[in-house]
Amino acid sequence: MDKIYSAGQVAEYFIDKAHKEGRVITNKKLQKVIYYAQAWSLALRDKPIFKDQIEAWIHGPVVNSVYQKYKKYGFGTIEEKVDVEGLFTENEKKFLDNVWRVYGKKDAEYLELLTHNEEPWQLAREGIEQEKKSKNVISHKLMKVYYRKLLADIKK
Repeated sequence: MDKIYSAGQVAEYFIDKAHKEGRVITNKKLQKVIYYAQAWSLALRDKPIFKDQIEAWIHGPVVNSVYQKYKKYGFGTIEEKVDVEGLFTENEKKFLDNVWRVYGKKDAEYLELLTHNEEPWQLAREGIEQEKKSKNVISHKLMKVYYRKLLADIKK
């Protein structure tokens, strides 16, 4: 049985992945990649991969605890060394690798635009001015429904 991780652990997996591949990973990009890991876990596996809530911030979905941990890097590359050896099951690594394969090659700005054009973030920010801060949570239900529909549309 796979366990539910913390968003911080999932973030470290992607930081490790980026470092091993020589890719740039900023806090902003990291936020979007962990968001997509959660969204696709809900849509494809009917369960969250991490327990933390995702908030609909100005620049897209954000897990506040992960943002706080890496905000010292600003818009620059996260240089922190992480060790995720033995933390994830083979099943989880395969899932996270698939998320990374799709979203890891995109830059933060592209991923921000992508999330801004999708319903979960839009609905969580409904009625909030574009440049106003928000701590509104993007619900698991919204993510699951939206990404399952997206998948069904792709398969048509």
